[in-house]
Parts: sequence; C-alpha cells; structure tokens
Amino acid sequence: MTKTKRDKAWYIKWISSFIIVTAMSLRGIEGMQMYDLILSIFGVAGWLCVGLLWKDRALIILNAVGLSFLFKNLLTYIL
Repeated sequence: MTKTKRDKAWYIKWISSFIIVTAMSLRGIEGMQMYDLILSIFGVAGWLCVGLLWKDRALIILNAVGLSFLFKNLLTYIL
C-alpha cells in the first residue's frame, strides 16, 4: 500500500471543491443566489491558494479572474 502525501494544498483543494459543488447545487434555487456567490468566492479563493502553493500559473490566472468576476457580481447583487 502506498502512502499518500497529504499536505496543506491537498486539504485546501478538497474542501474548496466541496464548497464549489455545494454552491453549484444552490445556483438554480430562487432566493439562494447570495449563498451561491459567497460559497463560490470561498471555493475559488481556496483554489487560488492551491495554485499559488503549487506555483501553477494556469490555476492562478483562472481563479484570480474567476474571483474578480464573483466579487463584481456580489457587489452588483448587494448594490
């Protein structure tokens, strides 16, 4: 049996993935848009951290842009 290395990034990526899936499950429910946005922000921010830990430019760019879109949508929703 091989031993897997469970570092900080391993936990962040799985927690963030669970948060994003939870947010997506709320997306089509009327009145849950704020929860979807907030959970998506936390999930994408987690994946941005993973990208930074792994020094993976594709993950960093994808999640930084996604995070900026989510913040814009949150501000639009609030204001």
